[in-house]
Amino acid sequence: MTGFEKLQQAERFDMKRKPMRQRNYLRPVTWALSFPDVWKHHLKINRIRMEGVKPPFLLLCTHHAFIDFKVTTAALFPYRANYVVAIDGFLKREWLLRNAGGICKRKFTNDLQLIRQIREVLTNNGDVLALYPEARYSLVGTTAVLPDSLGKMAKLLGVPVVMLNMHGHYLSSPVWNLKNRGNRIEADLSLLYTREELAKASTASINATIRKAFTYDEYRWQLENRISIKTKTRAEGLHKPLYQCPHCHTEYKMYSKGERIGCAACSKEWEMSEYGQLEAVVKATDEATLVTEFPHIPDWYEWEREQVRSQIHAGTYHLEVEAKVEALPNAKGYIPLGKAKLTHSLQGFTLEGIFDGEGFLLVKTALSMYSCHIEYEYFGKGDCIDLSTLDDTYYIYPQGTDFSVTKIALATEELFAFHSKGKQVLSEKVLEKLTSPSQD
Repeated sequence: MTGFEKLQQAERFDMKRKPMRQRNYLRPVTWALSFPDVWKHHLKINRIRMEGVKPPFLLLCTHHAFIDFKVTTAALFPYRANYVVAIDGFLKREWLLRNAGGICKRKFTNDLQLIRQIREVLTNNGDVLALYPEARYSLVGTTAVLPDSLGKMAKLLGVPVVMLNMHGHYLSSPVWNLKNRGNRIEADLSLLYTREELAKASTASINATIRKAFTYDEYRWQLENRISIKTKTRAEGLHKPLYQCPHCHTEYKMYSKGERIGCAACSKEWEMSEYGQLEAVVKATDEATLVTEFPHIPDWYEWEREQVRSQIHAGTYHLEVEAKVEALPNAKGYIPLGKAKLTHSLQGFTLEGIFDGEGFLLVKTALSMYSCHIEYEYFGKGDCIDLSTLDDTYYIYPQGTDFSVTKIALATEELFAFHSKGKQVLSEKVLEKLTSPSQD
């Protein structure tokens, strides 16, 4: 049976099954798996307005690394929780994840079923619902884009809203180099809204409060707290999020090794200090290397965003590349489909190909995704993005070297903002026309 035939006949993951309360016999297991690791990292939890707060409540968490889940377990002790987990988190362990309280979600899809399951956890079971709304590990240790629907959802659920903002997790195991550095970690567990406060607040103000609570900058926290990371390979992989040289502006020619990141096009290099700052490497043959454009790594990343935004506004942003495609319809395993053409343009994503003699087309418009999920060297197969429908998730591995999944992610966010702004302006013009006095 071919890959495409397997996909067509595959049983889809049952998203409608009611979430299970975390089994009592698994609770000691989760504690045993969590506490030794957080103790090793000298976890400190700062509790703010948490006196007397008990389930049910909505717990919003920042997302940096796998240890996030262990810290969340420790912060909630002794209470149980249900966790919203991406489809690949259930891979080969659906039974365990379901019994441990996992609720499956395909990333960046509008899944109304998820709201029903969250209400089941909070209203009927009276437990904690843990949500990681950034929906991916932080790329450079700063807050990812958050959906506007968060405030509306919190208002609809009507339970207390608690925030868990974690610090040091990204530094310990950044998404571009998952080797553990072992630095100390902290977490701020704070009550954002009681039921009564939530009932009185507007959706806009709730969103503003949540966004403020989600603010973090791992490299600034590292510098201010003098968190020393002396690992000799601390910069290896950093060229994945920092794909464009700020010195010569060349894309896709960055490399990293040991403590340094550099550009193969202009030969400029920067060294990452033990406190996470970038310093230009001095070379006697080129005085220009004395300039460090962005000592602070997130500033480099945001500069890249500005370059992508400029391309979008100029109408020149366009990516067209051959890609290998795998599908994940359920938790049993990936199904290789073959090669297809991935196009990312001002209109959004198009994935088009012929699998086993049958035409395939997936279209995701720019307004259908406020961001997208990417992976670096995913299971050793290469960098990838994933695009989902409500029934399938496609893992797409662009081929060649003239691309960056980081740029694709930035462009997805900027395209959504661009089209959302245009839609808002259009709506305002229509409203103005409807409400203006007749000229007859």
